[in-house]
Order: sequence, then structure tokens, then C-alpha cells
Amino acid sequence: MRYLLKALLVIIISLPLGIVLVSLAPFDRRGKIAHSITRLWSWLVLKIGRNRLRVQGLEHLDAGCQYIFMANHRSNIDIPALVRTLLPFQLRWVAKRELLFVPLFGLAFWAARHIVVDRSNSFKAMMSLRKVRKGMEGGSSVVFFPEGTRSQHGKLLPFKPGGFMLATMTGTPIIPITVNGSDAVLPKGDWRIRGGEIEVVVHKAVAVDPYHRGNLRHLMNRVRGVIESRYRRRSDPASAGPNHVRGEEIPAQKWVPWNR
Repeated sequence: MRYLLKALLVIIISLPLGIVLVSLAPFDRRGKIAHSITRLWSWLVLKIGRNRLRVQGLEHLDAGCQYIFMANHRSNIDIPALVRTLLPFQLRWVAKRELLFVPLFGLAFWAARHIVVDRSNSFKAMMSLRKVRKGMEGGSSVVFFPEGTRSQHGKLLPFKPGGFMLATMTGTPIIPITVNGSDAVLPKGDWRIRGGEIEVVVHKAVAVDPYHRGNLRHLMNRVRGVIESRYRRRSDPASAGPNHVRGEEIPAQKWVPWNR
């Protein structure tokens, strides 16, 4: 019964916020209003789910810089968790085209000026990257899930090259991020949000200057290795091992407006 109540509450908050976001889109060319609404939505979703964030590595970020964030993808709850983690940054999300067909969410995603990629067509995918590059001119940072979809078996999936190509084209440093525990909170294919802790590890920036299209695979392997260094299988214990250091807990109950 409590899972159904949580799901209903998420729908109840998502519908009006989504309608407001879409309605204000013509007056929000840079997406700042949409970003504030998304932050509020993320806070509410985590609060309803009774989810705690355990964040490490925030000292590696400079709020005045622009980054390409690369995170593993285990659950739909990854999105609000990352929004909460990256509060100081105006974010553009890159996702597969199929998300546009999700009722209301797809329209809100488009209205917030996030970018969809048609992975079935390499030419259209390249055009999408050009749109992302243009969107970054306003100072936005970009979030990629390089696996392209959620992992279902507790293993990192092969990485796709699109985000890495964008990084080398723009010279923007990559911030690898490891997410643990989100698949236990909301497993793929399930609608029931469970209470629990989500760990987000923000790693040091990876400079892209030494890399180009000819050695893109080396850049992908390096970022993958960093993410994998703190990656835990769902069946693993909550501790990352003897060298694990507990990070900063960000309560889901706290929401701080941000205007940039």
C-alpha cells in the first residue's frame, strides 16, 4: 500500500510541475526556470521516496566552471539524485529519442531544452551533438549516461562515444560520477520506490586535451576505469571496502533555490 501511495504522490507533484514547466517554456529561452522546477521536483521525489544521498567528492567541482558529467545509469532515480548532487550547475541532459514519447515527461524534457539523440541514425546523432554544443554556449554543463540505458545485471554496460566526442570537440573536462544503490531503491522495470541510501561519488576531472578522435577509445577507457573503481554490484555490501570513507550526506528534505 505504501508503494502505491508513493507512486501516486510522485504523479500528483509531477503533473502540475510539468504543466508549469511547459507553459513557461516560451519565456525561458535559457532554461533557468525549468532548471529550478526540476530541482524542486527532484527534492520532492527523493523526499517522498524517503531516500538519502551520500555524496563524496564535491570538492573536485568548481561552480564557476563548465563540465561534461558522465555517470553510470542504474535506475530512473539516478536523475533526481544527480540533480540534487549538482545543485550549482545549470544542466542539459542528453537522452535517447524514445523518452519524447513518454506522456508529459517527454514534453517537459523537450520544453526544458534538453537534448534527445536518435541513436538509429548516425547523421542525426551527430546533428544532436551540435545542438548540445550550441546549448553549452550559454554556460550550461551537460550530463551523459554513456551506457545509453540502465544496467539491469549490476554490471557496467559498454560506453557509447557521443559524449566523449563532444568533450574533445569543445575541450570541456569530463567529471566521472559513480552511482551506487539506486537500483535497490528503484530497480529497472519496477515502479515501487523503496526507502534507502543512494551513494554518489564525484571523481576528479579528466582533461581531454591529450585526446582526439584518433584515440577516443583511450579516453573512454580512462573514464570507464574511474567510474568502475568505485562501482559496486547491487548484491555487494553497503560498504565499499576497508578504504571506503563516508561522504557528505545531503538530506532530501532540504531544497535550496539557485539562480544563476
